[in-house]
Amino acid sequence: MEPLRVHTGVVAPLPRADVDTDQIIPKQFLKRIERTGYGAFLFWDWSHTADGSLRPEFVLNRPEHANASILLAGDNFGCGSSREHAAWALKDAGFRVVLAPSFADIFRQNADSNGLAALVLAEPDVDRLMTRAEREAPLALTVDLAAGTVADADGVVARFELDDFRRTCLLEGLDRIALTLRHEADIAAHEARRSGADRTPGVL
Repeated sequence: MEPLRVHTGVVAPLPRADVDTDQIIPKQFLKRIERTGYGAFLFWDWSHTADGSLRPEFVLNRPEHANASILLAGDNFGCGSSREHAAWALKDAGFRVVLAPSFADIFRQNADSNGLAALVLAEPDVDRLMTRAEREAPLALTVDLAAGTVADADGVVARFELDDFRRTCLLEGLDRIALTLRHEADIAAHEARRSGADRTPGVL
C-alpha cells in the first residue's frame, strides 16, 4: 500500500449526505476480480444519463474538477453495503483523501486498508470548504496526516483527529497483511515451537 503523508490536490465538492456504496460504485459493475478498473464507473448513476451520456453538471464531469484527488462530502459517507469496491473505485479514480463530517464504519475500514484517508472534519468546516470549493474552483488543499491539518495557500483551514493506529497505517502504507508480516519472525518461531511440540508425545 502506498504511504500517505502529505497530499495536495484539487477538491471536488459533493454536498450530499448518506452517500451509500451502491451510489459510489453501482452493483452492475462488480464483475471484476481485480481491484483496478472501477474508477471509470464511480458515481455512474449521477454522472451519466440512462443512455450512458455524461451529465455535464455533475461535479466530476466539470473541467475544473477533472483531476480532483480530494473528495469533500456530507454526513454518513459510505453507508449501505460493505463492498470494498467503493474504496477501490475512489482510489482508482485518483482520490487519496475523503473529507466528511462522518463515515460509515465499514467504509472507513475499507478505505484505510487501501490507502484512502477517510478523515472526519467538523461540520462547520465542511460547510465552509464546500462553499469555497464551488466558488473558488479549482480549490487546492493540502492534507497533512502527521499534523492533522487541512490547509490552503494561506494556512490551516481545518483540523482533524486521527488515532495512532490509523495514522501509522496510512503514514507507513500498511494494510492488515503488511501489519501481520511485521511479526513474521515471531510467527515463524511460534509455528516452529508448535511443530516441535506436535512431534513430542505427551507435550501439548
